[in-house]
Amino acid sequence: MRSLDFVEKQTQRRDLPPFRVGDAVRVHVRVREGDKERIQVFEGLVIRRRGAGNGETFTVRKVTSGVGVERVFPVQSPLVTKVDIKSRGYVRRSRLYYLRDLSGKKARLHSKVRDLSDLISADAVDERDAVVPEEESPEPEAVASGEGSETSESGGELRGKARKRAKAQEKVERMKKLSASDAKRAAKKEAEEAKRAAEEAAAAKASAEETKEGSED
Repeated sequence: MRSLDFVEKQTQRRDLPPFRVGDAVRVHVRVREGDKERIQVFEGLVIRRRGAGNGETFTVRKVTSGVGVERVFPVQSPLVTKVDIKSRGYVRRSRLYYLRDLSGKKARLHSKVRDLSDLISADAVDERDAVVPEEESPEPEAVASGEGSETSESGGELRGKARKRAKAQEKVERMKKLSASDAKRAAKKEAEEAKRAAEEAAAAKASAEETKEGSED
C-alpha cells in the first residue's frame, strides 16, 4: 500500500455507479468546441477496467456501421459527467478483447441477475420498505407474497432457477386466489338469482289468488 493512498481516497469521486466489465453503459462526456461546451454520449460495452485510484481507466467498445470503435475514459476525470448502466452482462474474464474478432449474435453477452442494491440510494430503500400493502385488497397481497418469495430465508435475493421457481409458485398462488374469488362471486350471483326467482313466483301466486277471488265475487 502506498503512503498516499489515503489522500487519494479522500479526493476520489463517488457519484459513478459500480459498473463492471461486461456491462453496457452510456458515458456522458463534456466536450469543448471553441467557446461552447456540449455533452457527448458514447454508448457501448465495457471491455476493460485498468488501474486504481486517480489513474484508473475503463475502455468502452461499440460497433458503428460494422466498424469497431473503442474509447478509454479516466474514471476520476471531471470531463466524465455521468455513467448510465443500460444492462448487466455476465462474464468470467476481466478483459474482453476476444469481442474484437466477433460480430453479430456471437458478440452478445449472456445477462445475469446481479445484486443492484449498490445502485439504490438509502432513502429509496427506506421508502420501499416503508410501503406496507393493505390486508383487505387482494392485489397488494399478491405483490407482497411475490416479494417474499423472491427473497431467501437468509435475507438475500434469489437468483437463477430459484428465482424462476419462486415466480412460478407465486403465479400458481395468484391463480388459486383468482379462482376462489370467481367461485365465490358465481355462488353469490346464483343465490341472488334464486332469491329473485322466488320473489317473482310469490308475487305471481299472490296476483293469481287476487284474480281468482275477484272472479268469484
